[in-house]
Amino acid sequence: MAINAAQEALITQIFESYITEHHRDDIIKFSAASSDDSHQPIVINAMTLFEANMEIGDYFNVYPNDVLTIFDNVLQKTAIEMSKNTSVEHLYVQCPKEPRMKKTLHARITGLPVCPELTRDTIPRSRDVGHFLSVTATVIRTSVAKVLEYERNYICTKCRHVFILQADFEQFYSFVPPMSCPNTDGCNSCNFSCLSGGSEPAACRDYQEIKIQEQVQRLSVGSIPRSMVVVLEDDLVDRCKSGDDVTVYGVMCQRWKPFYDGSICDLELVLKANNIEVNNQQGVASLLIEDVQKEFKQFWECYKYDPLAGRNQILLSLCPQVFGMYVIKLAVAMVLAGGVQRIDSSGTKTRGECHLLLVGDPGTGKSQFLKYAAKMMPRSVLTAGIGSTSAGLTVAAVKDGGDWHLEAGALVLSDGGLCCIDEFNSIKEHDRISIHEAMEQQSISVAKAGMVCKLNTRATILAATNPKSQYDPNESLSVNVALASPLLSRFDLVLVLLDNRNADWDRIISSFILEDRGLPSESSALWSMEKMKVYFSLIKRLRPQVSIEANSILSRYYQLQRQSQGRSAARTTIRMLESLSRLAEAHARLMYRETVTIEDAVMAVSVMECSMQGGGLLGSVNGVLTSFPDDPGQQYQTQCQVLLEVLNLPHLLQKERDRLAK
Repeated sequence: MAINAAQEALITQIFESYITEHHRDDIIKFSAASSDDSHQPIVINAMTLFEANMEIGDYFNVYPNDVLTIFDNVLQKTAIEMSKNTSVEHLYVQCPKEPRMKKTLHARITGLPVCPELTRDTIPRSRDVGHFLSVTATVIRTSVAKVLEYERNYICTKCRHVFILQADFEQFYSFVPPMSCPNTDGCNSCNFSCLSGGSEPAACRDYQEIKIQEQVQRLSVGSIPRSMVVVLEDDLVDRCKSGDDVTVYGVMCQRWKPFYDGSICDLELVLKANNIEVNNQQGVASLLIEDVQKEFKQFWECYKYDPLAGRNQILLSLCPQVFGMYVIKLAVAMVLAGGVQRIDSSGTKTRGECHLLLVGDPGTGKSQFLKYAAKMMPRSVLTAGIGSTSAGLTVAAVKDGGDWHLEAGALVLSDGGLCCIDEFNSIKEHDRISIHEAMEQQSISVAKAGMVCKLNTRATILAATNPKSQYDPNESLSVNVALASPLLSRFDLVLVLLDNRNADWDRIISSFILEDRGLPSESSALWSMEKMKVYFSLIKRLRPQVSIEANSILSRYYQLQRQSQGRSAARTTIRMLESLSRLAEAHARLMYRETVTIEDAVMAVSVMECSMQGGGLLGSVNGVLTSFPDDPGQQYQTQCQVLLEVLNLPHLLQKERDRLAK
């Protein structure tokens, strides 16, 4: 069944009046700017259109393909009329007789009403064939963009009638001749020949297939995410890349290979996309930014005279199911906030993302931090080392049909976000080496199956591992963890969590776990997961500048570490100085500041001290037993005094004392 002429006229009339009212400027702009062949989208909000006329909504739900074709034709016609009018208004001397009617404007539908019939988080089934839907999913594979011939001219060998034949989408764009000649004079021949047989194809368009997969966080327990193919044409090609979270609007279709006698029909479901939206990586919509900034500015205004107490309030909200662990929470928060990427005059990039390795005895809450961080960051991948190969972590070459495609692994999927790797020591030695380039150069060079390319992996890596046996404080870190020095030096922080069997600590922990998970009065003041997400998305926009005083503290500490007797060669490379600078910037971001102050530098050095494992200048610390200080200001003062005296910077100590006294 298709739309009849009266219905088509009605839809044309309604849509024409709608776009003249709402999209006139867009059409004029595209008509004036576009070259002859470039395809342009006119984005139409379905809610507004259906509110303007309910009848068009009913037709759209029943005959989506026909209605979308009418929409495109109306847009084309309106564009030609408008361009004629504007050329008359501007009194062009040479008015074109008839503009070439190339279908370059496309109606792209967005903003469908939120209801289970139209909007899905799961892959649609066969009962949805022929319906217009929106599906939210993750892109796991993109094929190369191809050129597709979509129409040919055929001639009837008997009556010499020439007609246009469209490629059949349902049969993989093959050209299927009609059963009899379409001539109205009643010729019933079934022999046709193609007019463009030997010459090059006349009508072509861009074409690409992508594969989308259900988002794991939206699935019920125990279900494996399913995937499906989406077909993109014209201006939708290359709109997204592997790893993007997308919402695809389109019509569910079936397609099949040509039939052969006695063989099974190979049928598959595909989504023929009408529009694709890449969901913004930053969780904050630009409209809400002012309101959100106002809220956080008020928060910091309340803690104006004791900003560290405000910071500790945020740290308490980070992974609240784990008690205490002040240093670990501070380190995780700083790593998630991240530093600022730098590009020098020669174009060399210094990464801004921090990497953190948690080494610890079983039951010290390592995986809890990884899970929480993965939930909190807008783009994240959580994987366990035991089943991960180098292809799964970096990129795999997959043969699909006759072509090879690259399928993104965990590090590429988390580009611009966070990659959490649990059981890091379980990854095989030769697979672990593939992470080296991804961590420092932030890219992966691939030469597989005749494809040579470079993919970005600008991700923060948060890894957790168990020591080889019982952790031995007298041995170096690389011996305890069985990780090579080149890999260890790439981690900005390596924190060791030891289970020291401390009776007082055990008593506190057991009461925290058994008795109502901490006091309700405290939990009401904690930030929700949503608020934490928004705050961390917001502070990533800050680009703090390092002050001269902060620089002198960081470089002095680095020099002392290089000269120290018990230094760990793997940890005190030039990368350590870059790490200190990144951590200081991260702390400034966490404190919602535009400048890296002495305070940020002192905190960065303190966290680095906890990470040095026996090579520290101030003695070693067990991260598990650090509880939140009652008076953060006083604790910082003591910390600052000890540190700056060791670094022999009395003038900075005096300056900081004066600031705190005010």
